[in-house]
Amino acid sequence: MISKYRKQFNSEFSQEKYQQLKDILKQKSGIEPTFRISESPLFLTKEFENKLIDATESIIDQIKALPPETLQKAVPENCNVPNDTQKPHFFTIDFGICKSENGEIEPQLIELQAFPSLYAFQKVFEDTFCEVYPFLTEIRNKMPHEEFKNYLKELILGNENPENVVLLEIYPEKQKTAIDFALTENLLGIKTVCLTKVKKQGKKLFYENDGKLVEIKRIYNRVIFDELDKIPDLKTEFDFREDIDVTWVTHPNWFFKISKFLLPMLKHQFVPKSYFLHEFPDSEKLENFVLKPLFSFAGSGVNLNPTKEITDAIKDKENYILQRKVTYEPIFEDINGEFSKAEIRLLYIWRENDERPILLENLGRMTKAAMVNVDFNKKDAIWIGSSNAFFGEE
Repeated sequence: MISKYRKQFNSEFSQEKYQQLKDILKQKSGIEPTFRISESPLFLTKEFENKLIDATESIIDQIKALPPETLQKAVPENCNVPNDTQKPHFFTIDFGICKSENGEIEPQLIELQAFPSLYAFQKVFEDTFCEVYPFLTEIRNKMPHEEFKNYLKELILGNENPENVVLLEIYPEKQKTAIDFALTENLLGIKTVCLTKVKKQGKKLFYENDGKLVEIKRIYNRVIFDELDKIPDLKTEFDFREDIDVTWVTHPNWFFKISKFLLPMLKHQFVPKSYFLHEFPDSEKLENFVLKPLFSFAGSGVNLNPTKEITDAIKDKENYILQRKVTYEPIFEDINGEFSKAEIRLLYIWRENDERPILLENLGRMTKAAMVNVDFNKKDAIWIGSSNAFFGEE
C-alpha cells in the first residue's frame, strides 16, 4: 500500500536476508520458530491506521457500555472461574485488510479476544526486521523497547518477585507459540510452567524449581480453559474452577466474555453484520455469511460456505454465529509480481486502573489462500505467514 517502501523492500530482499531474519529470531529466543515467518512486513498507510484506531475505539466504547451481566452470559457454567475482575488485562482485535465498494482499502473486523497473543515475540520480530532492513527504522513503532518492557512488567509481574509469577500453559514445549514463551521469560525473568506440574497445598499453588517448591502468586495465563476437556487422560492437581490464592493475568472468564459472542452486538462501518445462528433472519442469504463456533481457537471449526443442511444439523445453535463475508484484498506484492492478502491484530493491554486499553504492538498474518492460515497455502508460496505491520505516509 505504500509503494515507496514496498519497492525498496522488494529490491533489497534476498533469500539470504530471509534466512538471516530467522537465524536472529532463533538466536534471540534459543528456539526455532515453529510457525511460518513471512519474508515481508506489511506496509500500511497512516490513513489506514487511523481507520483501525477509529473502529477499535468505537468497539471499546460499546464494550464498556455493556452491563456486566450481559458479558457474564458468555461464560459457560462449567467454565466459570471464581474471583473475576472488572476488566481484562489484554485486549486483541483482528481486522481483515479489505476493499470497500467504492474501491478504498479498509479494515473489516474479524474477531476480538481478551487473551494474550505473541506480545514479546512481535516486539522482537519488529526489532529484527529493522536490523535486517535498516530503512524500516524510520517507520517503526514509536514506543521504545524499554517502555514496552515496563508496561508488560507492570501488568504481568505487578508488585511480585518474578520467581512468584509464572507463564502457565499446557505442554508448553509442544505449543507453536513456544518461541513467545522463551522471549517472555527473557523479557520478564519468569518461568514457563506446565499445568500438569503445578502443585496445590490448601488454597496455594506451587511449582518446583531446582528441587524447591516456589509459591505461585500471579499467573500469566496462556491456557485455553475450554480446550482442557479435549486432552485425554489429563491429570492436574488443581482445577481452574477452584477458589485459590492467586491473581490471574488475565482472568480466564474474559476469554469467553470478549470473544465472537460480542460480534452480533457491535455496530460500525468496519464491523460486518453478525447474528447468533438461532437468530439468523429469513431476510438474509446464508451464502453471504461465514459460520463460526463461538469458542474455537486459531480458526478451527470455521465454515466459509455453510449450507442449510449444515446449520440445521447443529443442535446448540446459540453457540454459533454467522458473520457476513468480507473479501480480503490482495495488495502486498511479492518479488514475483504476485500478491498476498493479510489481516492485522492490534495488541492492547488494559491496566486495572485505566479507563481504556493501551496499544503496544501489532501482529500481521499474510496468505495467498482463502483462509489466513498457512496450512491452506501452496508449499512453495512466499509472502505468507506471521508478519508485522509498519505504518507510514504514501
